[in-house]
Amino acid sequence: MQPHTATPDLHAADHGGHGHGDVKVFGFWLYLMTDCLIFAALFATFAVMRTSYAGGPTGKELFDLNNVAIETGLLLTSSMTYGLAMFAAYRQRSSQVLAWLAVTFLLGLGFIILEVHEFLGLVAIGAGPDRSAFLSSFFTLVATHGLHVTFGLIWMAVMMVHVFGKRRLSDNDITRLSCLSLFWHFLDIVWICVFSFVYLSSVV
Repeated sequence: MQPHTATPDLHAADHGGHGHGDVKVFGFWLYLMTDCLIFAALFATFAVMRTSYAGGPTGKELFDLNNVAIETGLLLTSSMTYGLAMFAAYRQRSSQVLAWLAVTFLLGLGFIILEVHEFLGLVAIGAGPDRSAFLSSFFTLVATHGLHVTFGLIWMAVMMVHVFGKRRLSDNDITRLSCLSLFWHFLDIVWICVFSFVYLSSVV
């Protein structure tokens, strides 16, 4: 029995642990589904409270679509650059992977800086999350997305350190980059919904 039980492990090792990597990616898909539920609840809350201004300012009075458009451009462009990083990873060009991850990181960081600047500007004029139910739901939804982007940037920085100096990426490296890719593209999709449902609908 002993030789027989060792055979599958040897077989997995010969194939770089592809099966284990597939399980990891599937598990990450399940995590993203739970994240979808969280954002769905936040969008539903905003939909209910979007006109509860309590005598305070409305979205049309507060939101600067030019600033939001720049944020959107940065995040969507970062999705493209991450795709180029994955393309380089599959071709085992680690230096290109590192370069595209760095570009993606800077674009994501720019997004976060603009978002924090927007939040601070709103709070400075008395339009903080405690001003009305509308602003409370707005800050909760957008800040939750921003926290996810921040976590993605930390994850990306860790991957950049991990990839640095490597001449060849392992299957585990590809799997981790693939999971981060799913996460990053998911955040882009959520932001498109935020841009359309929160900002545009509040201004129009």
